Amino acid sequence: MMTVPGISIQKALFALILLGYVCAGALYAIYTPAWQAPDEPAHFNYIRQVAQDGCCPRIEPGDWQSDYLAQLTSTRFAPERLDQLDAIQYEDHHPPLYYLLASLVFKLSAGDLTALRLFSVVLGAVVVCLSYFIACRILPCQPQIALGAMALVAFLPQHLSMMASVNNDALAEALVALALLWLIRYLNSENIPIWQLGLIAGAALLTKITISFLALVIPLAVWLKWRRDGDSTPAFLRSIALIAAIAGILGGLWWQRNIAVYGFPDFFGLGAHDAVVADQPRTSEYVEQHGFATYLTQMSSTAFKSFWGQFGWMALPLDGVLGGWIYRGFALLTLAGLTGALHSLRPRRRPDPPAARSPISRPVFLVLLTTLLLVLAQFLYYNLEFQQWQGRYLYPALIPIALTIVYGVEYWRARLLTRWGWLRWLAPLALTSLFALDIYLLFRVIAPGLSPG
Repeated sequence: MMTVPGISIQKALFALILLGYVCAGALYAIYTPAWQAPDEPAHFNYIRQVAQDGCCPRIEPGDWQSDYLAQLTSTRFAPERLDQLDAIQYEDHHPPLYYLLASLVFKLSAGDLTALRLFSVVLGAVVVCLSYFIACRILPCQPQIALGAMALVAFLPQHLSMMASVNNDALAEALVALALLWLIRYLNSENIPIWQLGLIAGAALLTKITISFLALVIPLAVWLKWRRDGDSTPAFLRSIALIAAIAGILGGLWWQRNIAVYGFPDFFGLGAHDAVVADQPRTSEYVEQHGFATYLTQMSSTAFKSFWGQFGWMALPLDGVLGGWIYRGFALLTLAGLTGALHSLRPRRRPDPPAARSPISRPVFLVLLTTLLLVLAQFLYYNLEFQQWQGRYLYPALIPIALTIVYGVEYWRARLLTRWGWLRWLAPLALTSLFALDIYLLFRVIAPGLSPG
């Protein structure tokens, strides 16, 4: 049982991380130059259309203007170039839930960009908090891992930047986090009504296509529990049918609309989107010009860097910042986390010390692993057609990723530094210190590097 001082430290660190995230997120929302987040003008214009004309806009020719976008990004969105900004509408194919919610903020703030960014910060705070609760459910006796994962989700520089910009990612990640928490509780035999799982799956289908994988992960968890507990087959089938019915009704409303607008079978609107953005860089063209080996090398390098921090419209990498040690430091963190996590799975003759043993139930492990693999598969599948190496596309699996890294780091700490018990708080404290890096990057790199000249 935890001591009272331990509980006090746990609560204090939770409050510190959450407060630090809110402060850093607010500063990013206020001081990041306008429109200098990926696709922010297009997301803003979707919200504006919903607020002014009602739901929902349709994507159509002219919504994507590559030449104009190139002018905007090359001039850092200079004010004299913004006369056609309202025409950037290539995100109009997205499901509407985030935009319906954000349209209320748009109306209350008279279309203020910072207000909409702060709305994303609030949604991001939900993601940060849920990451802690998820880890606590998985490893209830090791709060340092939960706090470390929470700090990494909160202060990972690129993620913080995305949570402080106008896009539907924050709501999408919040729904993934909520689904994971509910599934873990369900697998732990808590009283979770099946209809709630169907509702979460349906909300995901109405939020973003890239989190539609929840419609697979949720039934997987139901199947795993059925296999483990030996429940009756009719009960299992009723559960799956109820989830499918609720999710299908909610998602079906949007799919029916898309079929009516874009024609069958384009119920996601992706066919219309791909036709509009047809001149985006294509993978086949890059491979033909540079070769497959170069493609894999460049994709891996860019995805890694942009996962941790490559700001603006991928125009501001951090290779030369702080002597080039930022990416090296994150590479060492990733290496330590992955090797520790893998090493913890190896059977050994002598048992690990108690502090290094952190068993995760097999069903929960499979749910987290499936989430990670499906997100990775989406990233690779999308890059089969378009050259989109942005690491932020992996953020729907950020909580499993953060949990893996911190779990592995804590494994090494517990094996190598067992003499000093207070060092169990080392990982959350070290990752919380990324707050200072975030502030440095905002005021010394992002603001001067992305502001109009």
